[in-house]
Amino acid sequence: MLDEMSRSVERLQGSARARASLWKAFYFALSFGFVASSVPALASPTWVDAPDGAFQGKIDTTGTMREFLGMRYAQPVIGNLRWKAPQPVLPSVATQDATQFGNHCPQTATIAGNASLTEDCLFLNVFTPNGSERDSDGGGTHPVMVWIHGGSLVFSESNEFNPIKLVQRGVVVAIINYRLGALGFLAHSALTGESSDRTSGNYGIEDQQAALKWVRRNIRAFGGNPEKVTLFGESAGGASTLINMASPKARGLFHRAIVESGGYMASQPTLAQAEATGSKFANAVGCNQANPAGVLACLRNQTVSTILANQALLYVGFGPVPNVDGKILTQSFWAALASGQFNRMPLMNGSNHDEGNIFVALDFDLSAGPVTSSTYAAAIGGTISNPAAAPLVATHYQVPAQFPSFDLGVGAVGTDAVFACPARFADELASPFVPTFAYEFNDEKAPQSFLPPVAFSYGATHAAELQYLFQFPNPSGFGLNLPQVPLDVNQQKLSDRMVGYWTEFATSGNPNGHGQPVWPRFHRDHEAMLSLAEPSPTSETNFAKVHQCDFWDTLTGRTLPPNEDHDRRADNH
Repeated sequence: MLDEMSRSVERLQGSARARASLWKAFYFALSFGFVASSVPALASPTWVDAPDGAFQGKIDTTGTMREFLGMRYAQPVIGNLRWKAPQPVLPSVATQDATQFGNHCPQTATIAGNASLTEDCLFLNVFTPNGSERDSDGGGTHPVMVWIHGGSLVFSESNEFNPIKLVQRGVVVAIINYRLGALGFLAHSALTGESSDRTSGNYGIEDQQAALKWVRRNIRAFGGNPEKVTLFGESAGGASTLINMASPKARGLFHRAIVESGGYMASQPTLAQAEATGSKFANAVGCNQANPAGVLACLRNQTVSTILANQALLYVGFGPVPNVDGKILTQSFWAALASGQFNRMPLMNGSNHDEGNIFVALDFDLSAGPVTSSTYAAAIGGTISNPAAAPLVATHYQVPAQFPSFDLGVGAVGTDAVFACPARFADELASPFVPTFAYEFNDEKAPQSFLPPVAFSYGATHAAELQYLFQFPNPSGFGLNLPQVPLDVNQQKLSDRMVGYWTEFATSGNPNGHGQPVWPRFHRDHEAMLSLAEPSPTSETNFAKVHQCDFWDTLTGRTLPPNEDHDRRADNH
């Protein structure tokens, strides 16, 4: 049924676009007074005629970038479409205003996002160079980078990211919204039962894939190459990138992947497990009717405020997680990487040296107070997936022998257990199959613009690298009204290097080139990474030792599959 709907929409789009093109041609001919002339009229650089419609954008304040904002990539997920797969946008012959951001998806106010109660939020923004339409490899169009924002699959929005640094290097950037929290990741047997695919709970991932399909259909009209798409994201956006690499439904929708601090979502529950968790949420909001139809009606009648107030019942760690539903995911992404059964493409993957420090500040120093000797083991227990192992971990991360404070000890545990060693394990799994480039962001003096100062240095903490890739000229959210500290001269040099690596990878699938310091490829038997430190990156080979990854691999039972014909397959991905 959905396939037939999609074909119907495509037919409507074709006829609607044809009529629209005729009217536009007639309008321009009348306007310039040469109906009979064969000379084509020149459209404005901020007006684009794409397969899904015509869009009127604007030039940014620097004059170097065209912005097309708030473009709808799926129908509003309201009413009966709540907790359903995103539906195709109906075509329109009218030019759509693309000069303002669209709504962002429902969430409470956080340090990195504004509150919203609006479910009509499936919009994306496209940013493209204001100049030549030829890219650096002479293919006639620019490489495309599609950004998935982080926020634990609970908060943040597309309009927090200004990609001008990337666009000025000759790429087209698309930044998307997608459903978050319970609205994006609630699984329930009643929802599964009404689905033609007998699945539920992966709506946010389906939104991301719908946005990628929109990009594939339309991006050429914006100067982008649909055959050269890089999916990239940070934190939950990085985890989403890995999920899409493992998803059969995303095959062919992108061709390179960049994962920033996204390895934390180690495994995904089964659909049955997710449904059981979803039942607890449904019961909490009073939707425990005896029949599935009653449950569905009750759930869809809940206010967004009620849903947001109860969605923490779905959290696994930082937030909700996708599930292995047999459609979007047929296995967890670690299992997919281990078996080679994933969408094979060049991979850039990394983490930050002090990921955990920002969470220590949030959970302790800025709320309950600093971690002390008496609360150290409990704080570790709240950080790792196996709280029973906290006493063992506390003896392994000694204060003050290894760390000057209990805060920094907990921060190191969070860094190593949740981000650094899982990222390195993903590199080990993927590298025999695809070219893999691993990094660690290491600027210990990176500005902290999300939280006020605390007793310890944030260092190269979670999300600290974002300001080196994006500008944040208008930060928002209740934690984002702090004075924004600009990058100093050496940090700006590091930013330039990073933007160069990211955009070169989007162009060629290899970050090296243009006189940059060499970024070594990662191999299991020689685990070289790039240390992104100011003013110039260097290679490092002691990452596993610094972050005690052997300890964490043993504690969690992580083991690598046999490394047969090591890395030869990676050259033929």
